[in-house]
Amino acid sequence: MAPFFLHLATGIALLTTTAHADLTTTIDATSNRGTWEGWGTSLAWWAATFGHRDDLADIFFTLRTTRHQSVPLPGLGFTIARYNLGATTTKTTIPPSTSMKTSPSIIPSRLIQGFWLDWSSSLPTSPSWNWSADPNQRSMLLKASSRGATTLELFSNSPIWWMCKNHNPSGSDDGRSDNLQSWNYQNHAVYLATVAKYAAENWGVSFTSVDPFNEPSANWWNGKTGTQEGCHFDASTQIAVVGYLRQELDNRGLKGVVISASDESHYDEAVETLRKFEGNRTVMGAVERVNVHGYQYEKGRRDVLFDMVNKAGKKLWQSEYGEADATGERLVSNLLLDMRWLRPMAWVYWQVLDGGGWGLIDADNDRKTIGQVNQKYFVLAQFARHIRPGMRILDGGSDYAVAAYDEKARKLVIVAVNWGEAQYINFDLGRFGAVGSDGSVVKRWATQIGSGSRYVEYSDTQLSGKKFWSRFEKKMVQTFEVTGVVL
Repeated sequence: MAPFFLHLATGIALLTTTAHADLTTTIDATSNRGTWEGWGTSLAWWAATFGHRDDLADIFFTLRTTRHQSVPLPGLGFTIARYNLGATTTKTTIPPSTSMKTSPSIIPSRLIQGFWLDWSSSLPTSPSWNWSADPNQRSMLLKASSRGATTLELFSNSPIWWMCKNHNPSGSDDGRSDNLQSWNYQNHAVYLATVAKYAAENWGVSFTSVDPFNEPSANWWNGKTGTQEGCHFDASTQIAVVGYLRQELDNRGLKGVVISASDESHYDEAVETLRKFEGNRTVMGAVERVNVHGYQYEKGRRDVLFDMVNKAGKKLWQSEYGEADATGERLVSNLLLDMRWLRPMAWVYWQVLDGGGWGLIDADNDRKTIGQVNQKYFVLAQFARHIRPGMRILDGGSDYAVAAYDEKARKLVIVAVNWGEAQYINFDLGRFGAVGSDGSVVKRWATQIGSGSRYVEYSDTQLSGKKFWSRFEKKMVQTFEVTGVVL
């Protein structure tokens, strides 16, 4: 296996102008696909187990090199953290006859401890609230914030269990019907708004957005078979809850906190939900950002969702993506599809620590063990370490390239992948006003999808006029930084 995080700068191996480029992509300097907001991760479930660890906070929320199992890792520099508001309580004053129910298939690490113990009082200073709950996830939230995560979202997988019809935070008994009691629509909003307010006043953490749902149209939130917290919400219920949430946030002086919705699992589901929202001026005014998950993978009309969101004048996030491919192949494939067609302004990975290929680093949240780093970690590093918040996303000119521009640093970043046999790819920068001097070095970093090179840095490429080229091995992703660039 190739060494981690190498830097190869022992000399400049220049490509001559007679080198053949098998593919050419032209970066469009006149394009503007929006200002990048950042990369991130959800803190549930991994942080509820490992949230006390500073080394993990450094790995995910800084650009510093941190040793993991004696191996130096380049930090991913995430600036977004999504905090999961728990739906489970073990401490309660509610009579046993109305105790929380759990699915026989529940995975213990996926039950997140909540703060609101019972319906006796909504006052956060009353005994109905337990603010010592969920210490590890709160710890990682604070660590992320102190390391530069400036965009923090509060989100809910399920209402707190006692608001649910069957008292089960994994979903209704059939998985297809609403599980939030109608008389608790407003209380679900009260719970979210109260925690947002308490966090600002007592944790020193200000949530920039709140999302009251998680994959609400899905039919797999089943209290009899579920493995995690979750809840189905019909669109009409979502509309009611969003209205209450805006009201409760405003009542607590949190008018600047954005409501995002609905974190649908699929792009096509997000389209259908948004269509149902369009006829309601209240909900369309209250929802400032559309969040969507990437579990439709290579399918779905990303372009239709973008067009609808853009026409409505709202922002769009890919707020959750994950799969079991440890090689990074599906990650980079779907990330490129997102950047090309969905055009989100942020991209959030689901479980950075998990087993079965899901995690960027292999881990078992129940056994509390952490293993080796998966290749997909370095694939994501090719994007996250270089396309940074505030950059202008440009049209990369093809379905295999993404480009971003840092106006202050006069720097152009290009990330590209080669799926076929080894070949040269040519990058045409002819549409830029200036691209630095002829012969200047273009730094590059390379990761082999599957196995092999892991974020290896080279200084062997240079500009030839307003273009440069580089050799790509089969299934290789590379990042290039061109300095002295003017649009």
